[in-house]
Amino acid sequence: MQGPAIFLAQFAGDKEPFDKLETMARWAAGLGYVGVQVPTDATLFDLEQAAQSQTYCDEIAGKLAAAKIVISELSTHLQGQLVAVHPAYAPQFAAFAPAHLRDKPAAWQGWATEQLGFAAKASQRLKLAAHATFSGALLWHTMYPWPQRPAGLVEAGFEELARRWRPILDAFDDAGVDVAFEIHPGEDLHDGATFERFLEAVGGHRRANILYDPSHLLLQQLDYAAFIDLYHERIKAFHVKDAEFRPNGRSGVYGGYQGWVDRPGRFRSPGDGQIDFTRIFSKLAQYGYEGWAVLEWECALKHAEDGAREGAPFIRSHMIRKSRHAFDDFAAGASDANIHARILGLDRP
Repeated sequence: MQGPAIFLAQFAGDKEPFDKLETMARWAAGLGYVGVQVPTDATLFDLEQAAQSQTYCDEIAGKLAAAKIVISELSTHLQGQLVAVHPAYAPQFAAFAPAHLRDKPAAWQGWATEQLGFAAKASQRLKLAAHATFSGALLWHTMYPWPQRPAGLVEAGFEELARRWRPILDAFDDAGVDVAFEIHPGEDLHDGATFERFLEAVGGHRRANILYDPSHLLLQQLDYAAFIDLYHERIKAFHVKDAEFRPNGRSGVYGGYQGWVDRPGRFRSPGDGQIDFTRIFSKLAQYGYEGWAVLEWECALKHAEDGAREGAPFIRSHMIRKSRHAFDDFAAGASDANIHARILGLDRP
């Protein structure tokens, strides 16, 4: 496992040091991070130029290296969302599109697909192993089935989602980079069952993988540790984000349209919630996860900069350097067929 790294999306702004990638890198390094997950917002990172210019990518990598920081992954969460948007949600997602397309939702998919193609090439130029994104959603408005979903609707929805993503996955395959879909409510890929449906629809595409964020699983009341047992071969990115779920007599999983502070399920800074990160890091080590551990700060209470300051030592204290030998090797005996027979009581006169 590599890390600690930090996702910059929640910190980027118009004031120093959060207004430029290189100054954010120095800020992150000062807190103990060695990597940054970079949102491909034009103010921080020119995705199209990165796709077209090795010189640009080398310059970016050089500026970050001067701060002793590397890029863990690029992120196209906003662009990925626009690969598939149900018209009912268009007003809410309009801000994800560039200004000249915000009132043209029919053009969003084409623009987003192009952006993901740029991301594949840019990731290749930067020698990155994985890319973080969202799947988008055509079916989310049918998540709670009332009235009941018509037969075949879910299959049709995933068939269409797969049709949109298959050429993008092929572009990432050509680039040698894994697509890590963040399993997230609001996306059609929001749990293990929906990921399996998508994976089947894209023919088991080897670049269709997972960004594992236990906070989204806890708030759905999934077994977030068992999720690793089931899908560890597909987990290629990891957000270290905590959460808590405390249902009451007024509301539960759905939150009652309340703000984050008041709802029963809410995100917390790592260590402040209910997630057992010792167990998570142990399982990821057990299965040989080689990607990054990336802090994603989202907390209903704590100040962002306090969460960032606490995040690097939290991640570092949980990372496990896997042992190269068994703890009881010192007492091991020789491996020999005759000895095996004697131990089993098979070596009889």
